[in-house]
Amino acid sequence: MAINQEVLAQLNTTQTELLSLLAEDVREIFTTMVGMEIPLCDSLSLADARFKGCVSAMILLSGSYQGVVGFHATPRAAMDIAGQMLGMEVAEVDADVTDALGEIANMVGGSFKHHFVNDGHEVRLMPPTVIDRNEQFRPPESDDGLLALLFEAGLEHILVTVHLEAWN
Repeated sequence: MAINQEVLAQLNTTQTELLSLLAEDVREIFTTMVGMEIPLCDSLSLADARFKGCVSAMILLSGSYQGVVGFHATPRAAMDIAGQMLGMEVAEVDADVTDALGEIANMVGGSFKHHFVNDGHEVRLMPPTVIDRNEQFRPPESDDGLLALLFEAGLEHILVTVHLEAWN
């Protein structure tokens, strides 16, 4: 998975640094807002079948850079995360769960964009879109412009993706 070298040069950073910042953002959000520690997994395969039928929350980035921040969780992980975040039992993927995941995607997108808007790059976040039981989840056909991290969430996993391109 690789962000375009031109984008990295414009951002004055490296892919390794962006991945590190993204991982730090996600872990901090989960620690402070959800009350969960989520370790980063060593291996990642975007073709992983466990995310077929997942709950996907996505935030569009628009401005000097365009892209999508994606947060993908198995239904069980989505319910566990929402229950922990809201302090209640969750028995099914419902509006509370999709709202919670949309908010997490929004927080991840907001945190991540601040790493490069300080250099004068204007980037706006669009409202989240959440797809329950995303049967259409497919690994990207190309890893061009993509960052992806897999985290452990209890016995389940979550996948966080960022697709980033220069607009101009």
